[in-house]
Amino acid sequence: MVLLYVFLVIVAAAAVIVIPSIRVIGPTQVGLVMKRVSVRKLSEDSPVAFAGEAGYQAELLMPGVRWKFWGLYRVDKYPWVQVPAGEIGVVISQLGQPLPIGAKSAVYKAEFENFTDLGAFMEHGGQKGVQRPVLPPGTLIPIHPVAFLVVTKNKIYGLPISQDIKEAARLSGELSCAHFGLEPEQLNVVRIQPRAREIGRDIVDMVGIVTVY
Repeated sequence: MVLLYVFLVIVAAAAVIVIPSIRVIGPTQVGLVMKRVSVRKLSEDSPVAFAGEAGYQAELLMPGVRWKFWGLYRVDKYPWVQVPAGEIGVVISQLGQPLPIGAKSAVYKAEFENFTDLGAFMEHGGQKGVQRPVLPPGTLIPIHPVAFLVVTKNKIYGLPISQDIKEAARLSGELSCAHFGLEPEQLNVVRIQPRAREIGRDIVDMVGIVTVY
């Protein structure tokens, strides 16, 4: 009888502790981990924890079956960033060093790759704000949803931390590229192609002139 009681206690413990702590992350999802309590606190200028502080954790849960104790961690699922064909994705960092005075975009380094390695971004001096490279058409990658926002023509990826952006999202119901000062047409791939026929022939020798602001 005692063994039966022990077995029932173990089963009950598994039902209460183990099962709710098993997290299934889909093939094109990431798990954003939020630590509920810790003796360490985040610094005021960082929305992401790198040393086990309470708050959003730097390490994401990748697709598969994962374990995170439900009493200590909350896990929210977010989709991978997907840039449709014919479009680009503008990356905005929400953490890192501040931009120098007068700079409109952040310095890019090869170590950043496609912004999928948050540790490398921070270790090599990543800066807040708009990043210089854009994500090309067809991109499908896991990007930290608190560290970065990605703006595409019809969808915004990530979790805004700016109070202004949060308020705009609340008032409009959802964010759009217009909230970031972009028009949908600006997020289309620029195509350099022959003009319409002129005087019975195609104008095929075309170049693109780029103006840097």
